[in-house]
Amino acid sequence: MARFILLLSFFLVALAVGVSNADSSAEDYWRSVLPNSPMPNAIRDLIYPSKAAVPAAHEDKVGSIFFLEQSLQPGSAMTLQFTRTTTGASFLPRQVADSIPFSSSMLPDILSRLSVSASSEMASSIKKTIAECEAKPLADELKLCATSLESMVDFAKYGLKSSNLRAMSTSIAKAATPKQKYTITGLNKVKASELVACHAQRYVYPVFHCHTTTASAYTVSLSGADGTKIQALAACHKDLAAGVEEAYKKLGLKPGSVPVCHFLPQDDLLWARV
Repeated sequence: MARFILLLSFFLVALAVGVSNADSSAEDYWRSVLPNSPMPNAIRDLIYPSKAAVPAAHEDKVGSIFFLEQSLQPGSAMTLQFTRTTTGASFLPRQVADSIPFSSSMLPDILSRLSVSASSEMASSIKKTIAECEAKPLADELKLCATSLESMVDFAKYGLKSSNLRAMSTSIAKAATPKQKYTITGLNKVKASELVACHAQRYVYPVFHCHTTTASAYTVSLSGADGTKIQALAACHKDLAAGVEEAYKKLGLKPGSVPVCHFLPQDDLLWARV
């Protein structure tokens, strides 16, 4: 009964805050705090989730494929599959998100409150996400796992020491794309010495692992073998961020010797000063 009451309260809060007004209130919030940044698709898709949402991928197929920065040039081709991590749920209002425990020590309570079976795949994902969020940051890195749109925006402002920001994400016209060959048709380097990256996590509701980074970034136009057009974000690292050290090993390179890059899936974000 307590579980039912909690879920019902979430529904009523969502309805009040909520289902009828969330679209406009979230857009109003975005315009009020980020007047110089168009809302990227990664955010818009969590405010207006599709009724025919593509099931979330259990692994990040595009973000885990690394290549050399010199490969980022028109005419280069590579085989990729762009996937989503988020489940299609909308952002929780900040006051609701802040009321839900988010700690490894509270895992049984979290699963109970969210009506998630302890033996389910989602329970494993929740445990993994919280553990990664609780891991120590790299040297000179700031990090936060944002459980609401407001907390993400606040962290981006804090991390970049500015309120005048823009947010970017990979944009794909189709809801789902197959694994296929993509050719680079154009690219531009993002003019920024510092960025905040926010990576969507597998969770019951939207959670983003956000951190500061000195990686360089590019907006890349891709054309798929089936005609799919993608405006993708690529990040190029010389640091030892998660997955990067392993990428150097796979490429047979000394860590930090040359930049190694990866594309961002469409529900990840990069923040930069305007």
